Amino acid sequence: MSALVKGDRVEIVIDAGGTPRTYEVVATRAGRRIEITTGRGVVEVTEVTRAGTPVRTARFMSNRVLALVEHPADDRGPDTG
Repeated sequence: MSALVKGDRVEIVIDAGGTPRTYEVVATRAGRRIEITTGRGVVEVTEVTRAGTPVRTARFMSNRVLALVEHPADDRGPDTG
């Protein structure tokens, strides 16, 4: 499982009968994050609250997923290293 925070987005590209289609799930508010899980032939991308309540979920058959790209938010702040 992977978790991303507010402003992060996940882009999912699937094969829709020979034509690629792109879907996007975004962590839209403060305290929300994106979780990605895979299992039993399904890829699930879920936006959840701090408490872990799912807000929205996108499910795809894993054999149709061409790419799953995590895009971090641009406003991470200055590097402290």
